[in-house]
Amino acid sequence: MRCPYCGGDETQVKDSRPTEDNTAIRRRRVCSTCGGRFTTFERVQLRELTVVKRNGRRVVFDREKLARSVQIAVRKRPVDPEKIERMISGIVRQLESSGESEVQAEDIGTLVMEGLRGLDDVAYVRFASVYKNFREARDFEALLGELNADGTPVNGGPEPEADES
Repeated sequence: MRCPYCGGDETQVKDSRPTEDNTAIRRRRVCSTCGGRFTTFERVQLRELTVVKRNGRRVVFDREKLARSVQIAVRKRPVDPEKIERMISGIVRQLESSGESEVQAEDIGTLVMEGLRGLDDVAYVRFASVYKNFREARDFEALLGELNADGTPVNGGPEPEADES
């Protein structure tokens, strides 16, 4: 494993342990050249996935890119990092076990939106605004209307009042 600090090839594993959900191995490493310490994760990859973008371009699926986009959506929100990691791992497992080697970018976006809706309403709206390319405030109003349609409060707001007739 190449050191991210100095680029040296001689690194040593100091500690290995499974992640909480047992989907990866976390390894603490130290560089023999500069002494830098860093962490790597080893995950099972069932198949090489290709993402078909909206414009038809094809790119190799990148789990880290998925994680970064989710992190942007949940930034400064009180969401447990373990729940985020479980959601991302679940999405990747779903994609890999679908049997398809190519997946549409829209399908990934839909899975992320479903996952975020269960984690945090604000993160869901943030992601949706980019994913669905919101242009005006009306777009946000429509999405918030969808969130309220099932009767649950948005963002921890007050419960709807019961009709006592």
